[in-house]
Amino acid sequence: MSASVESPPTPRSQAKADRREALLEAAATLFARSGFNGASLEDLGAAVGISGPAVYRHFSGKQAVLSALLVGVSEDLVAGGSTVVDQTADASAALGDLVRFHINFALSNPDVIRVQDRDLDSLAAEDRHRVRALQRSYVELWVSVLRRVHPEVSEALLRIRAHATFGLLNSTPHSARSSSQSDVRTLLEEMAIAALGLSSVTPRDSAQ
Repeated sequence: MSASVESPPTPRSQAKADRREALLEAAATLFARSGFNGASLEDLGAAVGISGPAVYRHFSGKQAVLSALLVGVSEDLVAGGSTVVDQTADASAALGDLVRFHINFALSNPDVIRVQDRDLDSLAAEDRHRVRALQRSYVELWVSVLRRVHPEVSEALLRIRAHATFGLLNSTPHSARSSSQSDVRTLLEEMAIAALGLSSVTPRDSAQ
């Protein structure tokens, strides 16, 4: 039997997907600025040029928007980080690539990071547990690589290194918006590489 081929999206379905993505981007900005409880569906609709009730064509409510935003980004981190690790057998190179992958995420999504820090507890319990499970999976992905780089270090200390690195990478973009992204990226990479106990790692083409 021949493999099935997915049909290309219709203009209507593509427009709906684009509008949904625009709503999520607007939600990140609104929730970061006003908090989940301070932003309404009317605010969200207005940000993308539709009415508040029209948002229900894409999401069942504001909770569903927050869930799609935070669960989605956590899924993307786990999937993206796994791809990075799978691209090389060299542990030091993989760890350097993970650092650059996370820097790209942090510099591209400062509003999402702020929303997650402040509004994670506003998620429904099931979604909150899902996000935390994904976060643990992402941490363990880093720990599995760190274990290969530092086999003499206890797993508990390796996990602390990973968490400390996330804290560094996730917080600095908020206080460095007046600097160029190139300068911030270079500084973050240097500090993260040092925190993880690596010597300077040359970027691979696949990590650019």
